[in-house]
Amino acid sequence: MTRRTAILAGVAGATVAALPSEPEAEAGDLRGRKATGSGQRMPVVYVPHGGGPWPFVDLGFDKAEMDELAAYLRHVRTLPKTPPKALLVVSAHWEEAVPTVMTAARPPMLYDYYGFPPDAYQITWPAPGNPTLAARVQKLLEGAGFKTGADGKRGYDHGTFVPLKLTYPDADVPTVQLSLKAGLRPEEHLAMGRALAPLRDEGVFIIGSGMSFHNMRTFRDPVRARPVAETFDKWLREATTAGAAERDRRLTAWAAAPAARDAHPREEHLLPLMVIAGAAGDDVGKIDFASNVMGVPVSGYHFG
Repeated sequence: MTRRTAILAGVAGATVAALPSEPEAEAGDLRGRKATGSGQRMPVVYVPHGGGPWPFVDLGFDKAEMDELAAYLRHVRTLPKTPPKALLVVSAHWEEAVPTVMTAARPPMLYDYYGFPPDAYQITWPAPGNPTLAARVQKLLEGAGFKTGADGKRGYDHGTFVPLKLTYPDADVPTVQLSLKAGLRPEEHLAMGRALAPLRDEGVFIIGSGMSFHNMRTFRDPVRARPVAETFDKWLREATTAGAAERDRRLTAWAAAPAARDAHPREEHLLPLMVIAGAAGDDVGKIDFASNVMGVPVSGYHFG
């Protein structure tokens, strides 16, 4: 299997974990980090994370397209007006029976892809964890009626470490990853986001990591994929930038949208947007990224 075939086929079976060698500080300790202080509310953002280890390993993708995506992901750190105390990341690449948080103080790397050259398994992003934030996430979700889980061994998957190695290259912001909930019901993920909204006033930057188009079979055929992606992306932009009530109504019924199931045969890469939209409250969505990735239109959004 070639590198390009591996990513276009969407393979994600073999995993390799490696413990980071740094940082030395305890991951759950926020002492020395500047709190938001001014009471500035954190934004929430849904980002496209591209494919596999693309910024760090040559996969043969269009360089101009991928440079533009990389520039956008670097820009994401400028969205909060004050430095975040911690990051909460909802990745498309983790599903559990109940919403589950990573609780390790020093999370390892989880290379949840295969078929790539050795460099793909040497990438590091040694951000500390934050067990205190993980417990807070569980408490908020349980207060909203969700059962929750905790995982003290799981590492950062590529939906987290690939984009955030660009956004926060120093890996100096404590980070907790939250799973999707099995069943992938949009209304449940909107409700999860609503439950987590108080974190925005506690200095936590919530990031959803997915792709607004994710049909790996047609990624190999941009001529076929492009009209599908354009149709769904137009609908998604209108839905995401609508008022909060209308936005939630449309996102809940996303599968009835034009070209929806052609754009997302399985919706795990769209569901992080639902969590972000729920956490957005009354904030209006803004289109933060609108360009091509692997030859098809892809978009990213932020609120607040």
